[in-house]
Amino acid sequence: MIQIMSAAHGSQPGGRGLLALRVTGAGLLAATAAIHLDLYLTGYRTIPTIGGLFLAQVIAGFVLAAGALVTGRWLVTGAGAGFCVATLAGYLLSIWAGLFGFREVSTTAGIVAGLVEVAGFAVLAAAAALAARRAGAAARLPAAARSGRATVTAVGAAAAVALVLLGAALAGAGSPAAPATASTASGQPGVQAARIGGTTVLTNAQGFTLYVFAPDPLDKSVCTGACASYWPPVPGPVRAGPGVTGRFGTITRAGGARQATYNGHPLYTYIADSAPGQVHGNNVNLNGGLWYDVKVSG
Repeated sequence: MIQIMSAAHGSQPGGRGLLALRVTGAGLLAATAAIHLDLYLTGYRTIPTIGGLFLAQVIAGFVLAAGALVTGRWLVTGAGAGFCVATLAGYLLSIWAGLFGFREVSTTAGIVAGLVEVAGFAVLAAAAALAARRAGAAARLPAAARSGRATVTAVGAAAAVALVLLGAALAGAGSPAAPATASTASGQPGVQAARIGGTTVLTNAQGFTLYVFAPDPLDKSVCTGACASYWPPVPGPVRAGPGVTGRFGTITRAGGARQATYNGHPLYTYIADSAPGQVHGNNVNLNGGLWYDVKVSG
């Protein structure tokens, strides 16, 4: 990235250097759009509001990538740089405080997307500055802002700040806790039957839907790491509430934590279910397999 941005050092913007910046910037925009498309298709589309924002990011990212590559106009490349900053800001906000009721956790895809967006901002901002100088649009700017060296310094400083903020956010990001569960008289968390969306499903005592993961073998969980951040395991043991039948048990996860099972299937909640009575995780293909709510028969 440093070598590419060095094209902005010269007093006269070269066409070859600007083309390299445009092509690289367009590629980075397409890359972050592709990451968001994959996340959208593999589960984020089920998250209220967030799913729509992901789809908008995908469309805007590909459109801006094509515009930066084809037109080369400084307004388009500048918009691409702004898009990278806005996307990164949304990611950081969702980690720090949550966004529209959804709180993000640290994942490999999120880290890669964040780094791509920082690089995209740096390259596209440099390209926009060079294109503005070539078009004469920078003539109205202060002399310091018209300097290629000053442009590289300013863009590099902004990118460095973005990297520090990204690192700080990821360092502080953790796995969200499973929704709290009330206890029964025995002191064990209760599992209840609730009517949600016309179907009776298992919920925890606060009404959050419980799920099973299709790739899990009986009495074993393969949902670990980032998967367990999105699908918090239900702590065991649990006690069946009124009208709930079936066999409840526990397994020991890696690290020693105990997880509740239902008829041998490990139980989870879903972080996209932000309130009781929601069932956003049913039939979702995410984190390596399909997820299903637990139907109550009889």
